[in-house]
Amino acid sequence: MKKIQLTCAHAIVKYLISQKILVDGKKLPLFPGAFGIFGHGNVACLGQALEENKKELPTWRGHHEQNMALTGIAYARAKRRRQIFIATSSVGPGSTNLLTAAAVAMSNRLPILFLPGDTYANRIPDPVLQQVEHFNNPNVTQNDAFKYVCRYFDRLTRPEQILQTLPQAIQTMLDPADCGPACISLSQDVQGEVFDYPEEFFKEKIHSIRRPRADDFQIKQAVEIIKKSKNPIIISGGGVFYSDAMKELSNFAKKHNIPTAQTVMGYSTMKKDDPYFIGAIGGFGGKATNNFIKKTDLAIAVGTKLADFTTGSWSNFENPKFKLISVNVSRFDANKHMAQSVIGDAKISLLDISNELGNWKAPNDWYKNSRKAVDEWNNYLEKESGPTNQKLPSYAHVAGAVYRKSDSSDIAVTAAGGLVGEVLQVWRPRELNTHETEWGFSCMSYEISGALGIKMANPKKEVISFVGDGSYLLYNSDIYSSVITNHKLIIIVCDNGGHAVINRLQLYKGGKEFNCLFDSSKIDNLKTIDFAKHAESLGAKGENVHSISELEEAFVRAKKSKTTYIISIKTDGYKWLEGSAYWESPTLTKPSTKENEKALKDHLEGKSKQRQGV
Repeated sequence: MKKIQLTCAHAIVKYLISQKILVDGKKLPLFPGAFGIFGHGNVACLGQALEENKKELPTWRGHHEQNMALTGIAYARAKRRRQIFIATSSVGPGSTNLLTAAAVAMSNRLPILFLPGDTYANRIPDPVLQQVEHFNNPNVTQNDAFKYVCRYFDRLTRPEQILQTLPQAIQTMLDPADCGPACISLSQDVQGEVFDYPEEFFKEKIHSIRRPRADDFQIKQAVEIIKKSKNPIIISGGGVFYSDAMKELSNFAKKHNIPTAQTVMGYSTMKKDDPYFIGAIGGFGGKATNNFIKKTDLAIAVGTKLADFTTGSWSNFENPKFKLISVNVSRFDANKHMAQSVIGDAKISLLDISNELGNWKAPNDWYKNSRKAVDEWNNYLEKESGPTNQKLPSYAHVAGAVYRKSDSSDIAVTAAGGLVGEVLQVWRPRELNTHETEWGFSCMSYEISGALGIKMANPKKEVISFVGDGSYLLYNSDIYSSVITNHKLIIIVCDNGGHAVINRLQLYKGGKEFNCLFDSSKIDNLKTIDFAKHAESLGAKGENVHSISELEEAFVRAKKSKTTYIISIKTDGYKWLEGSAYWESPTLTKPSTKENEKALKDHLEGKSKQRQGV
């Protein structure tokens, strides 16, 4: 077998470049690029290897390790897990800055390859700069923290170890059931060491994402349950995107006459004018839709882990005859909550279940009731998100103004706080794949960094980021990134004076306003923030507007702009759309105020409706 002598760093880069993937019949790089912030743990060896191969594997400069990784994660989501970004950092705080992003990827089942620097395998210079020492275990460094927020972790202590570990890391990230982040921790000395690698290792490898088929027995069991149901619904999750099963989902709903709700991560897997679309479910679902869903006797969950906001902390299904079928490529997700599991690819599973069902249809009265619920909620939304002259518009008013002036192909991006639910309700998808959020970890700062990744994946589409002033102040440096890389974003900053949605929760639980809004925090010299001027200092264009009509006019200008455009508007921190789903959150069981007593009463009422044994 022919050998080629390379440093470990050069071998890693060469191997990653040789990985390709088939997407719609086209061969593309599996790794289209890397994000990097260089330091003494990765600049001399891996950094040089990336520089020498920058045409085949472009490296993008980051401003903060967490946010550059969030951009890569969002890119992978927008590409439906078919392409994967790399994120490299130095040892120490550079690597630990990646941990939050790793948790985002892990909770959302999204791939990214982390290549953080580590200490020296030979240990001779220990303790090295930025090393966290464990007195009873010298094998442990701060990078061991990745083990808890990654699907795959390895530490290179010999250059030849990449022969085994890189293929395993890639297969983990491409596995539809086990997808998530991988971390290869790079000991600093090992990066520069040489090894005679087999040339065969670097031969071009073409990947495709497999579509596992569900067991026939599971299909038959699911069909038996469906045929006995009178009031079924479908819950469409993010897995429908990753399986590219949107068409099959719509056809299944139509053929079998089943109303279809969507999770936050599955939103825009069905268009609003689809006759079986009933909108979002659970904590972000409309009151009319949720009240309709409470009566269902069967939920067919497709590609969702059924998180608490979807299920109303498992209080949203009040029918005593309620059953659950979970179609999921992941065994872990499919077997939750006393479900009849169908473990397989969403697209193939929907086809198999439909074929076995034959011409069976759900009762038409149930379907007609779903349309009444949708009409009721749409009428409410048109009123609450329509034009207004009030001094402080709500989040819904802001989202409504942007929605009215946007094109059907524009992509809305949210991540944390109250904007997620308000935008979700108002942004009824006119086209598929036009709503992107991060709700597995609800990570503040994803709004801008994630929007950048989504724009990189969809350069011909307008990407609109909705961000609160709290998230904006947390991280905003990727405004500069979007400007210098010519990835134009439109960023709508809703300034409601702090963390308003948590202030809302604080009040709902019987507490007093404290430390969430600026006005209730320990601040002696509160200053007004000019978000437009700040954005302009980063090279973007910016406007502060003072009404919904001004917002609409500014948005039209933003659409015409060639560079990133920020529009800031002060919004009401106390007005929210109606909801009807319970959400379990910490509640004092020994109330000290009348407000605490009411909160406890509401809490216990919600818990009394929870489905047990989940």
